[in-house]
Amino acid sequence: MKKWAKRLGFLFLILLALVGLSHIFGGPTSPFGTALGVLEINGTIWVADDWLEQIEDFRKNPAIRGVVVRINSPGGTVAASQEIFENLKRLSKIKPVVASMGTLAASGGLYVALGANRIFADAGTITGSIGVRMQHLDIGELLKFFKIEYETIKSGTFKDLGSLTRPLTASELAILEGLMSEIHDQFKVAVSEQRGLKMNVVDQIADGRIFSGAKAKELGLVDELGDLGIAIAWVATQAGIKGEPELVYGEKRSAWWMRSLFGSAKALLSGPQICYSYP
Repeated sequence: MKKWAKRLGFLFLILLALVGLSHIFGGPTSPFGTALGVLEINGTIWVADDWLEQIEDFRKNPAIRGVVVRINSPGGTVAASQEIFENLKRLSKIKPVVASMGTLAASGGLYVALGANRIFADAGTITGSIGVRMQHLDIGELLKFFKIEYETIKSGTFKDLGSLTRPLTASELAILEGLMSEIHDQFKVAVSEQRGLKMNVVDQIADGRIFSGAKAKELGLVDELGDLGIAIAWVATQAGIKGEPELVYGEKRSAWWMRSLFGSAKALLSGPQICYSYP
């Protein structure tokens, strides 16, 4: 009996050590797989790298049984929104993923949510805005005012398309409008496939307008009305977790407001940005 007691005591100490190490390094404190990962999509989505790393961490961690994607975002750049969507869609085939829309989950924010197994929104959530937009900053007259000359040497007619130093030509505008139409179609296809809506139905609501969460549910863009707690309870059930799940937040390299601030400044100075973003 004494030997068994010693062995049990030793195993208990190992268990405590594992829990302690896990807590120190930011992982789940429970070794029994009762944890849910929480991916926070806050602010404008300029670059996806931080979120992709968090998704990969959740995928590899066996203690994470499911993932909650909490969205408070107006959207962002096309490629970044698409990357997060695709990675969440792949993850949702391995572990249950739920999207919980907060105050604002529009355009690229909605695109990201499409990668989840189920989408929850509050009745007053602002979502929708299925469309594409681009802004072009022309500082040519400002440069002239300060007597600053700027010359571009190029090898192709459209190599400096979207230059900050001059207005767009009619040919350039036509090219960009064609590109935006193509990217808009990509968004509509994702909505159609992920939400099970016919394309003619999607066409009727994909003109950039926004909807309340209640209206979005009526249109089939979200599955249920409910807050973050309800979304957590749903994914915990899907993951087979009994009782209160432990929530593990993804590790972020920088605050969301810093990403938005520096991302917007970089976008402003780097030429035209085509975005799934509202407004």
